[in-house]
Amino acid sequence: MAQQVQLTATVAESQLGQRLDQALAELFPDYSRSRIKEWILGDRVKVNGKTSNKPKEKVLGGETVAIDAQIEEEARWEPQDIALDIVYEDSDILVINKPRDLVVHPGAGNPDGTVLNALLYHYPEIADVPRAGIVHRLDKDTTGLMVVAKTVPAQTRLVEALQAREITREYEAVAIGTMTAGGTVEEPIARHST
Repeated sequence: MAQQVQLTATVAESQLGQRLDQALAELFPDYSRSRIKEWILGDRVKVNGKTSNKPKEKVLGGETVAIDAQIEEEARWEPQDIALDIVYEDSDILVINKPRDLVVHPGAGNPDGTVLNALLYHYPEIADVPRAGIVHRLDKDTTGLMVVAKTVPAQTRLVEALQAREITREYEAVAIGTMTAGGTVEEPIARHST
């Protein structure tokens, strides 16, 4: 069953020049910027009584904005007691060390037994955060650190930071075979065909 969302606010003068989607994300921090952008593109947002479907539209400050939308119920995944290696935690985020052979999201071929299922078990409140707070993923065969948002505002900020490349990712690879001393491998990284 869909949840009805009806919100109204006034754009602050300090938001002059911001994109509409950015201004709305600040005004309504319980909703992700991507969800707000969906609503704008779906003609669910009005600015001063007129429908606006342009996320990049600049605001001037003082406008009355209204959202009349629905949130479709997302697929419900089952919490599962799967151990998580938490290397950092505060009230907004978790950093987990994902082991090899653990899939991040349920999907075809892996309907359960994932990081997402484990998060729902250990942090039931994270069910209210889009994608259970997962803002990036690592392949099944990859070991490494993952940042997970515990709240919607933290998830929104992490997604924005990733998109703005404010968060850097570093990878180390293991090469199999005989390596000569020195040198650089400059080849693109791609999915394995299997």
